[in-house]
Amino acid sequence: MHADLFLPGAFLSPLEIEQAVRRALDEDLGRAGDITSAATIPAGKKAKARLVARKAGVLAGLACAAQSFRAIDASVSFRTRMRDGAKLAANAAIADIEGSAVAILSGERVALNFVGHLSGIATLTAAYVAKLAHTGAKITDTRKTLPGLRALEKYAVRCGGGANHRFGLDDAVLIKDNHIAVAGSVAAALQAARAAVGHLVKVEIEVDSLDQLAQVLNTGGADAVLFDNMDAATLKRAVDMARGKLVTEASGGVTLETVARIAETGVEVISVGALTHSAPALDVALDIDI
Repeated sequence: MHADLFLPGAFLSPLEIEQAVRRALDEDLGRAGDITSAATIPAGKKAKARLVARKAGVLAGLACAAQSFRAIDASVSFRTRMRDGAKLAANAAIADIEGSAVAILSGERVALNFVGHLSGIATLTAAYVAKLAHTGAKITDTRKTLPGLRALEKYAVRCGGGANHRFGLDDAVLIKDNHIAVAGSVAAALQAARAAVGHLVKVEIEVDSLDQLAQVLNTGGADAVLFDNMDAATLKRAVDMARGKLVTEASGGVTLETVARIAETGVEVISVGALTHSAPALDVALDIDI
């Protein structure tokens, strides 16, 4: 994968891209391939095409688009005009594609699906980030991602200026209300978690009241606390109680209309599931120029 396709400084494994694109192409091409293009386009016919953003937004997914064509025909040329993370004006040209006409048309929908979906996530993330410009809070994603696309979607969040929460159940401890219920208490859950994991594993615990937060502070062992669905006044008090002791995070029902008010409480992190589960796709098209 060419480094000039990616958001500068953001890592995304080439294997994630190759596997995701391969699955998408297998789904679209089926057993016989693109029978429409094979039937209507002469063998060896070349074409030029341009990837264009029909609407303004933030770009993400260029490497997926490039792989969508190159996996079909490695000789297809994919020349970018900008990198992931770039702000797109309406009708902006994103990339120039040249090579086998059949390969370009066969990979078109998969390429557009990836760029449209991932750019939509980046665009929505950027809108949330802009709401927090006057605060010190960060916007992060959640695990509410499409199965099989988590790494790509979380990369798109970074392209939009957001940060990533944990990637899965295996890279950090997040004790939620159901864990507390089964463990029996806040103290029991925290003590068991800290005893079970290594010194490099962070422990976060979810609370929905000031009383639960007090129990967390008295017990110790947590690195971060997640305030779930608290109103602004209660959240402000919770942030003040935890300041300097725990990293503070707010979540639950966060929207573009409410996120600034949440950030103004002084909370450090705001996690938003909508970044990945509800972002509308950006309108991106492929224009053929024979």
